[in-house]
Amino acid sequence: MNSSGPSTRPASDVPVRLAGEPLAGTIAVVTGGGQGIGRAFAHALAAAGGTVVVTDVVASRALSVADEIASSGHRSDSINMDVSSESSVSSAVAEIIERHGRIDTLLNNAALFSTLDMHAFEEIPLDEWNRVLDVNLTGTFLTCKAVSPHMRSRRCGSIINISSGTVLVGRPNYLHYVASKAAVVGMTRAMAREIGVAGVRVNAILPGSVDTGIERASAPSGSDEGILAPQSLKWRLTPHDITGAAVFLASDASRSMTGQSVVIDAGASFV
Repeated sequence: MNSSGPSTRPASDVPVRLAGEPLAGTIAVVTGGGQGIGRAFAHALAAAGGTVVVTDVVASRALSVADEIASSGHRSDSINMDVSSESSVSSAVAEIIERHGRIDTLLNNAALFSTLDMHAFEEIPLDEWNRVLDVNLTGTFLTCKAVSPHMRSRRCGSIINISSGTVLVGRPNYLHYVASKAAVVGMTRAMAREIGVAGVRVNAILPGSVDTGIERASAPSGSDEGILAPQSLKWRLTPHDITGAAVFLASDASRSMTGQSVVIDAGASFV
C-alpha cells in the first residue's frame, strides 16, 4: 500500500455504539452542540442513554440538534447559551438544573475555529485574539465555574474539555486558536487537582484534523493530502472517530481517570 495515500477505513462512517446504555439516567450538557463535532458529541451521548442538553450561541441550531436526537428515539433538551458571557452561562446552568435536577457530564466543545482566517501571528488583530480567547478559554472556564459547585455537592461528575491536537504540533497561522487550546489542557490538569477531592473528574480530548463538513474559506487547496501525510492511519477523521472517547470519559468505565489528555489524531503525533 502506498503509505502516503488514503487507506480503507476499518468500518463505515457511522456513530460508535457501545454495549448497553452506559450513560442511562444521566444528564449531559454539550456546549457548541449545534453543529460539527458538538452535534456528533450530543448524538453519541444520547445514544449511550443520557439525556443531552444541547447548548449553542445560536438557539435555533441547538433546538434543531435536540429535535434530531428526539426523532431518533433518545432524550434531549436545548437551551441558548453564550459561553463568553458569565451572565448567559449562569442563567443557562440554573435553567438546566431547574429542568433536570443535576448535571452529570459537562462537555465543553464551544470554540471559534472554522470562521477564522489564517494570519501570521504579527497580523492577528487584538480584538480577534481577545474574541478567540473569550470563547475558547474563558468560555470553558465560565461553564466549569458554573457547573462545578453542583457536581461538588453531589460528589460526582465528569467534565470533558475539548482541546486540539494542534497544541502538539504548533500549527502555524492560528496562534490565537492554538494558544487557547493549549491553555485548556493546562486548565484541565489544574482543575482536576482542585476538584478531584470531591469526586469530580476533569479530562481533555485533543482531536486531530477532523472533517466536520463545515467549510473554511481559509483552508488551502489540496489540504487533505497535507493532513494525511503525518498520520499513521491514512484516512480522514470524522466526528464519529472522536465521540467514543467522550462516551467513555462520561461513563463509569473511566471513573478513576482524571487530569488526562486523550489524543485522537490517527497517529499524527505520539505523546
